Amino acid sequence: MRDETAEQPAPLRSGLTTGSCATATSLAAARLLLAGETNDAIEITLPKGKCVQMRLEFCRLMADGAEAGTLKDAGDDPDVTHGALVYAQVRLTSEPGTRFIAGEGVGTVTRPGLVLGVGEPAINPVPRRMMAEHLSQAAQEFGYDGGFEVTICVENGSALALKTMNPRLGILGGLSILGTSGIVRPFSCAAYIASIHQGIDVARTNGYQHIAACTGNASEDTMRRVYQFPDIALIEMGDFVGAVLKHLRKTPVERLSVCGGFGKISKLAAGHMDLHSRHSSIDLNQLAQWAADAGADAALQQSIREANTSQQALAMAAAVGIALGNTVCQHALDFARSVVPAQVEVEVFAIDRQGGIVGHAGGFS
Repeated sequence: MRDETAEQPAPLRSGLTTGSCATATSLAAARLLLAGETNDAIEITLPKGKCVQMRLEFCRLMADGAEAGTLKDAGDDPDVTHGALVYAQVRLTSEPGTRFIAGEGVGTVTRPGLVLGVGEPAINPVPRRMMAEHLSQAAQEFGYDGGFEVTICVENGSALALKTMNPRLGILGGLSILGTSGIVRPFSCAAYIASIHQGIDVARTNGYQHIAACTGNASEDTMRRVYQFPDIALIEMGDFVGAVLKHLRKTPVERLSVCGGFGKISKLAAGHMDLHSRHSSIDLNQLAQWAADAGADAALQQSIREANTSQQALAMAAAVGIALGNTVCQHALDFARSVVPAQVEVEVFAIDRQGGIVGHAGGFS
């Protein structure tokens, strides 16, 4: 019987985005300039109307403006920016409106294909809107008819950005200021999927009509070896193959190579869009049936059903000359083709743990 008194795990805690941090700190700095206010916390309104209080690490005057900072709290999400100091430096200008500048640790867009133009600071549209609206409200409150120059900074952001996809997307010099809701949902897939979409868009816009969607470093290295791909044409999809296939419905390329470990490709072959173990599992019974289709006898089929891992099943099939890797890749190819537009040519590679190709299906005309 289940113990009803057993302690239940605490719910995961949400956090606030870098866009929220930038909004809070720019507003605090502006209010210091306009009204002489210095506080250790400030309230902002998130895009859906929720009001949140954010703690400030500092709020102080500079020679030509004011600056305020806060520590990014990503809640229980494993966010690379969790704990980073995000700060804004605000200067008053005679021209109305808000102008944004990439400061220390904030990147600059260097390639077309993103929502921001080349040369723009990597401060996404929703954070820009949040800051502009809060600063406009402050200006109205204090009867100020000028504008604002806002420089957003992230301490150590240049180093942190190397742990993200920014360099591959052509966002150089630091992090992006992100957020659509202002809130970081714990273990949210949204940011990762957005980066996959951005990677495809950047590759297309820069003339790359053949891209490779890879599950990890080993599969990327394999695609570099096979096609000498530059980084811009390699899409780090992780487990989110569905994010790639579905996005190509809207923004198709001419050729797609999908590459991943044999186990993950077997999940794709079974029709799974999310290859993570939380959402899909390797079906050894299905592998046994596919092996049978490739000529495996009853004894081998039973051995595959009883295998500990997909790699063991693959090895047993290979030992008797059954090309299970190719068969699985063909099923994965058939499924991928059912999702992407007809004009997209597709091929699928399966690799072992050392990056060796153990299966392939498809090809290009």
